[in-house]
Amino acid sequence: MQLKNLLVVIDPTSKDKQPSLDRATLVASRTGAAVELLICDHNSALEDGYFTDRAAQQRARTALLAERMDWLEELAQPLRDKGIETRCKVRWGKPLYNEIIAHVKETSPDLVFRNATTHGTLQRLLFSNTSWQLIRHCPAPLWLVREGEWRGQTAATAVDPMHSADKPASLDHRLIAASLELEKSGMHTQYVHSYNPLPKTLVLEAELVLAYDDYLAEAEQRHKDAFSELFAQYPVKPEQQHLLKGVPEESIPRFVQENAVDLLIMGAISRGNLENALIGNTAERVLENSDCDLLVIKPV
Repeated sequence: MQLKNLLVVIDPTSKDKQPSLDRATLVASRTGAAVELLICDHNSALEDGYFTDRAAQQRARTALLAERMDWLEELAQPLRDKGIETRCKVRWGKPLYNEIIAHVKETSPDLVFRNATTHGTLQRLLFSNTSWQLIRHCPAPLWLVREGEWRGQTAATAVDPMHSADKPASLDHRLIAASLELEKSGMHTQYVHSYNPLPKTLVLEAELVLAYDDYLAEAEQRHKDAFSELFAQYPVKPEQQHLLKGVPEESIPRFVQENAVDLLIMGAISRGNLENALIGNTAERVLENSDCDLLVIKPV
C-alpha cells in the first residue's frame, strides 16, 4: 500500500466534527500524499414524483450540490494552506455506499477514510450499514475513524499465519506491507496473532486428557513457529511480535486497550452465505469490541 492519494468521505450531516478529515490531514502532512474530499448526497424530495416542475427540481438539486461543493472548498482550504494538494468532488445518488465504491473504482485511491460511528447508543450500532457494506465491498484499504482524541502513535496489526480463518497467505503480507508503509507517517506497529487452544473441559478422550499439558505446549510452539516464520523476511523485531492466547474477539480488543493502540489493522474477507453475510462473525466481534480506529484490508 502506497500513500500518495487519500480519499476522505465527508459526512454532510455533521458540520462540526469530521474526524476522518483530521486523520487524513495528519497522514498527508507526514507523507506528502494528496487528498480528495468527497460528499455523496441524496435527497428523496429532489427525485421524480415530488416536483411537478422538472426544471425547478433540477435547479434545486443543482443548488444543493453547489452548496455542498462550497462547503468542501472551505474544508479544503486549511489543507492547501499547509501545502497539501487537495481536490473536491460531490456525487449524487443512493445508496451511499454504492456511490462511494463507484468513486473508489474510478479514482483508485490508496486509502479511504470515513467516520465509523452513528449516533446510536447500542454497541451494535457503532458501525452503520454503510460502514459494514464498505468493509465488505470497498476495493481500497478502508480506515474507519472513531470520534475522540487520537494520538496517532501506535498501531496493532492482527495476522493469522496459520490461516485458520481460511484467509489466503498473501493477505498477511499485505497487512504487514501496509503497516510498514504507515510507519513512515510516524506510527509504531505491534503485531498480534491470537490462537485459542481447545479447553480441557472439551477434551473427552482419557488419553488426551492425560496428555493435555503436552498438547498445550505443542499448540503454542506451532503457532509461535508460524508467527516467527512469517516475519523472517521483514524488519520486524521480536519485541513487536505478540502471541495472544484466547478467543480473538476478546484477546485482541484487550491488547488494544492495555497497549493504548490508536489504530487496529485487520484483514477481511467477504462471505457469500447468510451466516457470514459480511466478513465473518469473529472479525465482526473483534472490530466492534476494539475501541480505536480500524484499518481494514482485503485480499487482491
